[in-house]
Amino acid sequence: VQLQASGGGLVQPGGSLTLSCAASGTILRLNAMGWYRQAPEKQRELVATTTNSGSTNYAESVKGRFAISRDNVKRTVYLQMSSLKPEDTAVYYCNIDLTSYDRGGTYTRTYWGQGTQVTVSS
Repeated sequence: VQLQASGGGLVQPGGSLTLSCAASGTILRLNAMGWYRQAPEKQRELVATTTNSGSTNYAESVKGRFAISRDNVKRTVYLQMSSLKPEDTAVYYCNIDLTSYDRGGTYTRTYWGQGTQVTVSS
C-alpha cells in the first residue's frame, strides 16, 4: 500500500489550494482518513479527519476555512483550503487507516503520505 499526496505549493494570503492523497495497492476498505501538518520547529498537528460514515472533525484554527472530503472509489482524500494565512505554512501529511490483506489474512494499519509543502506568503 502506498499513499501519494499532491497539490501543495506557494500561495498568497487569502488564496486557496486543494490537496489530494491517493491510496494504491491491495485495499479492502478505507477507514478514517485525515490530514496533519507540521510547521518548522513545531510538532505535527491534526488538521482534519473524516470517517467512513462521513463525519468530519477539524482543528479550531481551520474551521470555516478548510474542508475535508473523500472519494472511496478513487481511494482519495482531499483537503480544500481557502482564506489561507501565513500561519498555515507547513508540510501537510495525509493519514489513512485502511484494511488490507496478504497471504496471512486481513489486517488494519495506518499509513502516512510523503508530505506536501504549503507556503502562504506574499
